[in-house]
Amino acid sequence: MVRTYCEVFKVTALVLQARLDSTRLNGKSLLPLGGQPLILRVMEAFAFLPCDKKILACPEDCVSSFSPLAEKAGFSLVAGPKEDVLARYCLAIRQSGAERIIRATGDNPFVFIDAAEALNREAEVLGADYAGYGGLPLGAGVESIASEALLRAEKEAKDKAEREHVCPYLYNHPEIFNIHRPPAPAKWQGPDCRITVDTQEDYERAQVLYDRLSSLPPEERSKGENIITVYRSLYG
Repeated sequence: MVRTYCEVFKVTALVLQARLDSTRLNGKSLLPLGGQPLILRVMEAFAFLPCDKKILACPEDCVSSFSPLAEKAGFSLVAGPKEDVLARYCLAIRQSGAERIIRATGDNPFVFIDAAEALNREAEVLGADYAGYGGLPLGAGVESIASEALLRAEKEAKDKAEREHVCPYLYNHPEIFNIHRPPAPAKWQGPDCRITVDTQEDYERAQVLYDRLSSLPPEERSKGENIITVYRSLYG
């Protein structure tokens, strides 16, 4: 008998990380995208992801800027260390009681929600400590992580990069953790596409892409095939 989504883990939480200061595009989380802050557009996309809780995890100095946006999008807000993002995620785990988290970042307004759901289901059925698709466009993906594994990483990870980027300690230690890193299904493959927002050029491209996708019904705008089709119609 195949286990259903809710039978595998009792609580699954989306944890979205964001901050205001960026060396390449400072304040990008609040830059307008379709007339609203970019971070709000990211949270809006996740409205179509099935999970039990949705959390915006930010540094303490961002609370006043992000709190009203999180409330508007139906997200809880968790504030933690700026540079130790791993600790911030573990704080979100403890506060939410989540047994599995879906990790996402606030500079990706065109995340593939259908791919995120599929990945998380695979991870749950396989009992993976860490799961992530390969071959997606840059900015399209999420990671699915067992909370117990991430809490262990918090105790053991010492390298600054392992704490800032959250998951390297997991996938760099396959002898400890159950790692699932398959190629993404063909319909979501697009390693040549760049849909993250990390630079001014990225932001300008995102404005055009968002405008084109806005002609689709809301539930269709965050489907991977649609995003790839529109992106390639614009940028080849």
